[in-house]
Amino acid sequence: MASTSDIRNGMCIHYNHDIYKIIEFLHVKPGKGPAFVRTKLKSVTNGKVLDNTFSAGHKIEDVRVETKGYQFLYKDPDFYHFMNTEDYTQIRLLESALDQPGLLKEGEVVQVSINTEDNAPLSVDMPAHVILEIIQTEPGIKGNTATNSTKAAIVESGAEVQVPLFINEGDKIKVETEKGTYKERIKE
Repeated sequence: MASTSDIRNGMCIHYNHDIYKIIEFLHVKPGKGPAFVRTKLKSVTNGKVLDNTFSAGHKIEDVRVETKGYQFLYKDPDFYHFMNTEDYTQIRLLESALDQPGLLKEGEVVQVSINTEDNAPLSVDMPAHVILEIIQTEPGIKGNTATNSTKAAIVESGAEVQVPLFINEGDKIKVETEKGTYKERIKE
């Protein structure tokens, strides 16, 4: 058993007969009244996100998890297939277990949290940034670097990302996986 003082991002807990991963939390100490912890929880079984408030000192049942590196192999119509980078065992996950499945390209290594009680995969943590090649976009215009205007571009993983006007097909860009936004162009 843990308490609200042990809460941290990425922690998995038992709550409402399900397992939830803590996405965000904030300890609040108002001037009047008792302290509390405001959290945003994501169900690892169905992907639903809910907001919850725990009173300070509230006991929570944490889930013991192991984090292992898995390489993304391929996607079929129903599942995403991954291989453990240490012992080469394979697992398959539903799309709802992934935060940004559109930014995942073959060969990418992700961190998978696994419940130690039943060895069931709980969640997938992608790297903070991924480098993807632009495969389709309108032609870039030289000199369009001063404005904040953007255009749609399709990257090699199939996702659509808003990019600045000067980006062309074949350019490689760095994309922030948490928000799915363009960060910078990669020069090679």
